[in-house]
Amino acid sequence: MISFYFVTSRTADVDLHIDNKTNLEWETKTLVPRKPVSSKHLPVGGARKARPRQNTKKSRKRSEIPPEAGCAGLLTILQTKTGNIKELYTLGRELGHGQFGTTYLCVEKSTGKEYACKTIPKRRLVLQEEIEDVRSEIQIMHHMAGHPNVISIVGAYEDAVSVYVVMELCAGGELFDRIIERGHYTEKKAADLSRVIVGVVEACHSLGVMHRDLKPENFLFVNEEEDSPLKSIDFGLSQFFKPGLFFLVWI
Repeated sequence: MISFYFVTSRTADVDLHIDNKTNLEWETKTLVPRKPVSSKHLPVGGARKARPRQNTKKSRKRSEIPPEAGCAGLLTILQTKTGNIKELYTLGRELGHGQFGTTYLCVEKSTGKEYACKTIPKRRLVLQEEIEDVRSEIQIMHHMAGHPNVISIVGAYEDAVSVYVVMELCAGGELFDRIIERGHYTEKKAADLSRVIVGVVEACHSLGVMHRDLKPENFLFVNEEEDSPLKSIDFGLSQFFKPGLFFLVWI
């Protein structure tokens, strides 16, 4: 028997079992919510970030906070002039939210095409490391552009209040929800999905990127069709690496 185990951010984890005599099944297990685990990053070279996002602010010294933090109108995140997103897109209903940002449906005014827009308020970026994380996420998305199973970035924008990342819209929902809805997959279908996930990992590593947040919630279907393409999302914890570096970190 072969088993894949996915740790999720919800109160249920997912086991994927493959048995030669039976169909392959995704099973859910109810768990007690985990507490964040503190960790340290032990690089052999110049790697940049290395900590969980949870519960980091209290442990930071005041001197580590950039002097311009808190002055949203003065703080430049993208370090370049961008267009005015409100002149190009119309923001609509909320699609989801995370620790630092909220994703909205947005419509391109010139074409009427729908996209997803991740909005990150600058007031939430208190530490210099958090600012660098946003820059790195956008850089990595551009770096991974063109892969059929990685969400495509359309553009990044900034105004006095927020940073906006416009991406392709994946309206088919999370892999996690589809697993729960179906209850089980045939061996062939589960193998197809597993092949996509492993392919994304291989593509990231071949381009010098560690995703560091692989879980069913971070894979979205493009549409609600049974054979919909599957896309990897959320590169907020991702990091570039080079051969020869040694990493030891709990996420």
